[in-house]
Amino acid sequence: MKDYTNIEQNISPINQSDNLCFDANGNQSLSADERKEMVQALQVKFIELMDILRISQNDPNCAHTAQRLAKMYVNELFRGRFESAPKLTVFPNRKGVDQLIISKGIDLMSVCSHHWQPISGECAIGYIPGDFVIGLSKLSRIVNWFARRGQIQEELGEQIADYIESILKPKALGVVINARHYCMIARGVKGPEEKSIMTTSVMRGLLLHDFNLRNEFLQLLVKDRI
Repeated sequence: MKDYTNIEQNISPINQSDNLCFDANGNQSLSADERKEMVQALQVKFIELMDILRISQNDPNCAHTAQRLAKMYVNELFRGRFESAPKLTVFPNRKGVDQLIISKGIDLMSVCSHHWQPISGECAIGYIPGDFVIGLSKLSRIVNWFARRGQIQEELGEQIADYIESILKPKALGVVINARHYCMIARGVKGPEEKSIMTTSVMRGLLLHDFNLRNEFLQLLVKDRI
């Protein structure tokens, strides 16, 4: 299995803080102490940012904003960059299942690498097993691990598909993401929220080559939920 914790990402030279830099949607596991130090250093920078924006530190509404922002970016929005891959258990496909298994409605929250605005939406994953199947909740954990980083949606889908493919070796795999991008809603041309939705799909194996199977998969995605 490929090691996706330190592969397929651009590692840059040591930065001014003597730390290795890597792509926004890459991963380098850090200890709790390292993340704590990162929060403390980032808090100082957010205070500087507020000073540049001429936001008074005496404003009671902003008294702890720098600390909140630092914790949010390290421990929430970007935590997938600094945590190890989720522990996953796969099970033998004892009955030889050879039909689509689909999980849809997987909540997805990420951050656009271009403007650091939220990406909010849902992911659907479908696959035809080879020798193994995986628990439903594990697919959600994989999506969350890759989403909680700076991303562009096109690469997010590819990362999720690559990882699942490396674990399950499925006969077919599809990853479909529908998400709102607040860099489109809150700035620029300011598209309306209900219409500013981006859809991306990644198809592998039989779902890439069998158009009837692909149509079945896509039609099942739009059926009403239970």
